[in-house]
Amino acid sequence: MRLRLPEYFIRRHVYADVEGRAHIRPRTIYILPTAQGILFGAILFLMLLGSINYANNLGFMLTFLLAGLGVVAILHTWRNLVGLELVAGRNEPVFAGQEARFEIQLINHRESTRAGINIKLADGEPVACDLEGKSSEALTLAVQTHHRGYQPLGQFVLFTRYPMGLLHAWVYIDLDNRCLVCPAPGGRMPPAQVPDYRQCPKGDKGVGVDDFVGLRSYRVGDPIKHIHWKTLAREQGIQTKQFGGDRADRRWLDWDSLQGMDTEQRLSALCRGVLDACEKQHEYGLRLPGTEIKPNRGPVHRNNCLASLALFGESV
Repeated sequence: MRLRLPEYFIRRHVYADVEGRAHIRPRTIYILPTAQGILFGAILFLMLLGSINYANNLGFMLTFLLAGLGVVAILHTWRNLVGLELVAGRNEPVFAGQEARFEIQLINHRESTRAGINIKLADGEPVACDLEGKSSEALTLAVQTHHRGYQPLGQFVLFTRYPMGLLHAWVYIDLDNRCLVCPAPGGRMPPAQVPDYRQCPKGDKGVGVDDFVGLRSYRVGDPIKHIHWKTLAREQGIQTKQFGGDRADRRWLDWDSLQGMDTEQRLSALCRGVLDACEKQHEYGLRLPGTEIKPNRGPVHRNNCLASLALFGESV
């Protein structure tokens, strides 16, 4: 015969729905007194004993007034969390050894302000904010990564001690959020023995490696060596030099070309190769056991290659 615990002994979590939103319901909130709240209660008890002993009406009035404030604080602490909505934000991929940063969007649908809202992981520092009426705010939780693959955020706690600090109300949240962790970049890839070129379909106006064809506005990720420093010195903004031609560098990043390495070392070396090829604006492809990504360039191609390296050998 299995022992069934009463419902109030069972930890209640708030999970995200199919749209990735978590709603704080009334019966999912826990409330307990803080150390200050216990001290406050002890002082009230001593005041009550003194009032009874000396039959002091003013003492009774003050004791019951403070006790009433404490009871009202329970309602306001609970109300500060109920009805709040949490949404998982976008997580940027990171490399193993870096911190995965998870963005959590807090949405207040009420007209009134919610003050002193905090979120924290079990072993992390709390992150706090004050939510104005009908507003939202993004908070970030950081998790240290150690291995490639998907890093889950896991369970975190939403809590508040508003308004008097006498009570601690909290909710267990699980948004089923995860961040892609790529292999840590290793040493430089060995250079290709034979240069590999392809005809540029756009002729001398294409992106190549031959001739300087003009300037354009700087974009995040442009190589530093292509920045036109003279225009920057003349305070004309940051410009990037463009090169054209009828050919462009192309290379394959091949798993089989890396001999004498274990799996993780090969993945780290291939990760470095992807980053180097992007920096040099080369067209590159990736060959892994069972996977081949055709040569291309650009941020989408880069992300696809890094994702393949991060999830190699793992079931998604």
